Amino acid sequence: MPSQPAPDFVLANALMPDGRRGAIGIAQGRIVEIAATPRPGVPGIDLAGDLVMPGFVDGHMHLDKTLVGLGWMPHQAKPDRMSRIETDKRIWPTLNLSVAARAANLIELCIAHGTTQIRTHVDVDTEGKLSQLHGVLEARERYRDRVSIEIVAFPQSGVMRRPGTLDLLDAAVADGADLVGGIDPLEIDRDPAGQLSGIFAIAERRGIGLDIHLHEPGELGLFNVHEICRRTEASGLGGKVTISHGFCLGMVADAKADDAASRMARAGVSLVTHGGASAAIPPLLKLRAAGVEVFAGNDDVRDTWSPYGSGDMLERAMLIGWRSDFRRDDQLALAFDLVSAAGARALGLGPHGIAVGAPADLSVAAASGVPEAVVAHPPRKWVMKRGRIVARGGSTLARPEAPVGLA
Repeated sequence: MPSQPAPDFVLANALMPDGRRGAIGIAQGRIVEIAATPRPGVPGIDLAGDLVMPGFVDGHMHLDKTLVGLGWMPHQAKPDRMSRIETDKRIWPTLNLSVAARAANLIELCIAHGTTQIRTHVDVDTEGKLSQLHGVLEARERYRDRVSIEIVAFPQSGVMRRPGTLDLLDAAVADGADLVGGIDPLEIDRDPAGQLSGIFAIAERRGIGLDIHLHEPGELGLFNVHEICRRTEASGLGGKVTISHGFCLGMVADAKADDAASRMARAGVSLVTHGGASAAIPPLLKLRAAGVEVFAGNDDVRDTWSPYGSGDMLERAMLIGWRSDFRRDDQLALAFDLVSAAGARALGLGPHGIAVGAPADLSVAAASGVPEAVVAHPPRKWVMKRGRIVARGGSTLARPEAPVGLA
């Protein structure tokens, strides 16, 4: 490892996720030193034994859909997916806050809870075209110094059933989206070959990854899991393709789930879960054991699809652990990994965590360790992005601040 600069400041008396206690030296936005005691003469912030956590990675969100910042709106959609899609189209034009303003409200919640990286899906269709994307791009630029945001151009209404959508997805990438999305190639489009051929072609031509919503149940969804894996291998996109949700993996016989997990691992296809109650949760331990990169996201937060959600990834880790019946400390540590390091690996963020060379993307809370933090998800006292304070006491700051005199 190349030599590190001397720290500009130190977080002293810190409890780290692995149980160590010590001092974390930070310089130029990165962790440059971890020691038992602070280096003499370096300004320090005494954490008095509080837990220091790496920045959380929200691997699946819908910033353009949120209603955060508006008054309470009773849930209006019927239980089926198409009703929820149509409800969006009916309600959005009536709202008195823009996409950019609503996205900003949710982004601020996420930052205050310690999220430092977000992957958001943004609707692209033949009605709204790129309007949702441009609103989220505006919000991303506004908060670029406090959180990193990756955008998936998401064909929520389908691809093949809406001629012209593939051109819009390509245009979205040209305008600033980072990945191309897909959705239920059989259930929504009734044309899996057409949808998958189209979106994989965009990804190959643009040199980007894909993130495909797969809500389809049982054998229906399993067919597309294998088809996505096949196309990932054929296109050389291993490590750049994610299946979102993958409920089918929790609905089929163990042998078929085992086979699908092995296939995903070989192809380099990851899975993101939100642990929601609307469908079966995939077998997370089985997938991880097979070598599949599994990570997590909040999905819908206070929108027309669901009235629930706080934007807190520690709370999401708790919900996933609860649904998965995680009780032991090692299982709770796995839930923590889903909302932090696993997301960083899946998104290709490079070094992550409390380690020399990793970005100083951190948050601090009063907890005896990771298991308690997951279960209790205590308030974050403050949040740091690239070595600067971006939130304090549950509120996102208007601009990053140097951590001088932080109590």
